[in-house]
Amino acid sequence: MMGSKKILIVENDSNIAELLQLNIRNGEYEISHATDVNSGVLLLEQGGWDALILDLMLPGVDGLEMCRRARLMPNYTPIIIISAHSSEVHRVLELELGADDYLTKPFSMLELMARIKALFRRQEAMTTNLRREAGKLNIADLTIDPISREVQLLQRNIDLTPREFDLLYHFAKNPGKVFSRLNLLNQVWGYQHDGYEHTVNTHINRLRIKIEANPSAPERILTVWGKGYKFVLPPPEIQE
Repeated sequence: MMGSKKILIVENDSNIAELLQLNIRNGEYEISHATDVNSGVLLLEQGGWDALILDLMLPGVDGLEMCRRARLMPNYTPIIIISAHSSEVHRVLELELGADDYLTKPFSMLELMARIKALFRRQEAMTTNLRREAGKLNIADLTIDPISREVQLLQRNIDLTPREFDLLYHFAKNPGKVFSRLNLLNQVWGYQHDGYEHTVNTHINRLRIKIEANPSAPERILTVWGKGYKFVLPPPEIQE
């Protein structure tokens, strides 16, 4: 199994868990299994995972809470949610909490395998791009380091979630360019469907709270009414 991808499955239904493990192992991935959030978090904290497949309906603490905990950890692990919930509210909530993709039960194993492979392709492309763009971005009092994934404002570290970092970095690489919510959902989340633009609004609001002097009157990430958002550079005299 040298060099194989490591996938953690958190699923309390033994039949589904067995089916998942059987099919994913056939794809030459290394699998570990937990039946509840607490044991899943303990495994996830060990690090080295390439993906987390997470059921929402778990005993005790639910899967959304595990998603929250996963996104507070220093290492970013891509998450695929599997759930019997098919409502728009749950899907948007899952994306806002940091899930990378979701599948509604019942689903085919072929579709799951396709989603897993697509997830790994996106992660590899992102890693390659970051290596290619290794230099720090220094924008006035804001510094963004794509290698360490750290952000400093006025020489103080700013605590961003992985998705908030990806969103800010995407904006900062493209100053002045207007992105629609759907553009951002596709390019930052790697998600190819519309209908979930609300999750973009939520992340931008959180970013503004963290990097704007006055989030209600932002000067960096501006709303372009009817079109989307853009990142604005400060005047030259401020940048110097």
